[in-house]
Amino acid sequence: MATSNLDLADIQATVLRYRPEPYYGTHVLLRIDDARGGREFLRRLVPHVASAADWWLRDDAWIAVTLSYAGLVALGTPEQSLRSFPASFREGMAARAEHLVDVGLNGPQNWEPPFGSSQVHVALSIFSGDQLKWRQAVETAWAQFRDLRGVTLLMSQDFGAQPGDRNSLGYKDTIGQPAIEGSGVEPLPGQGRPIKAGEFVLGYPGETGVVLTMPQPDLLGRNGTYVGLRKYQSRVGAFNRFLRENANTAEERELLAAKLMGRWRSGAPLTLAPERDDPAIGADPRRNNDFDYANDAHGYQVPFGAHMRRMNPRDTRLAQLTDVNLHRIIRRSTTYGAPYDPDALSERDDEIPRGLYFIALSAKLMDTFEFLQREWINKGDFMTLGRERDPTVGLQENDAVFTIPKHPVRRRIHGIETFNVLRGGEYLFMPSLSALRWLANLGG
Repeated sequence: MATSNLDLADIQATVLRYRPEPYYGTHVLLRIDDARGGREFLRRLVPHVASAADWWLRDDAWIAVTLSYAGLVALGTPEQSLRSFPASFREGMAARAEHLVDVGLNGPQNWEPPFGSSQVHVALSIFSGDQLKWRQAVETAWAQFRDLRGVTLLMSQDFGAQPGDRNSLGYKDTIGQPAIEGSGVEPLPGQGRPIKAGEFVLGYPGETGVVLTMPQPDLLGRNGTYVGLRKYQSRVGAFNRFLRENANTAEERELLAAKLMGRWRSGAPLTLAPERDDPAIGADPRRNNDFDYANDAHGYQVPFGAHMRRMNPRDTRLAQLTDVNLHRIIRRSTTYGAPYDPDALSERDDEIPRGLYFIALSAKLMDTFEFLQREWINKGDFMTLGRERDPTVGLQENDAVFTIPKHPVRRRIHGIETFNVLRGGEYLFMPSLSALRWLANLGG
């Protein structure tokens, strides 16, 4: 435990609470058709929304609630408050497609409904490490709007419970979360020094010592944060075909998969297990993130373009200097659909419903995420990789390349494809519990 200066009892649990393993859950998208009905829904729901107080001691299920800009409008939020939100949030994720490099295959014209339609007003997420508790929490959430006029269910998606808690491409996921100052727990080995809470929660100083501008009144903004929700369809057949076309044996294919990610599928980082997988390291949260790149300056162990090294360069010397801690995000991603199948090779396998909901949280989410999408995921200049893109979540161009540094000659693999196709996304605001109550009581 660590000393906390955050108002944990007012912050929603998901901001600080790690996703359990194993995990079960449901995402629910709702539309508010009537302001009174929407506010009544919030009044009913708030008592069931968990706070971050003592989050490290709890093993129950919890409900998180977020609102889009259109949802805030539908609730009847005062115009002065609406104008106090950042312009990028007000525009919404679909309108920011060019800034996010959500074009072509990933463009909003190809998204699944209701994403990008301005109909997604409320997004609920239910998390649990216990299947029975999850089902009970889902029933609790449904009970708050099942008989309520003015709130319409748009979509419900169960997630989690994959074998070995792997994601849709077979990797152990959500390792390497940032340590947050005041979160209530000491950092795990490898997390580095705690990052100032204001990078993730509104109302507190960030890394620059400045408190970010909040939505107004302060009651609405303080202890809240922004959320980026993105649904991806994993093209497992294409991924497996790529591995087989570029590696001859099962062992070589697993090494190539590790080079793409920066970790073996067990979660063991290549820096600690460069030659072969070590599942014991991957399963140990005190070991699986305890490394840097000081002894891998040339990328012989972890390629510069590997997903993990792109998204958290740590002590890598960058061609374009930046403070890495200013671009960190909290991730609460979840896997849905059929589990990863190593024998899936056909184009039909690419269309089997399975993938991930990428969930990112940050007090400056729109700026941070658009930077990551534009500069670190869909470019390679900051790592001297030119036009190379992130091998697992990047939107690939024709005949895209992935470089594996080797001595004396590097290996350049051609024909990498878009393995995770964007099916939709939303910018959302996660209010504090007191802000939810304020919104629920608008209009008296």
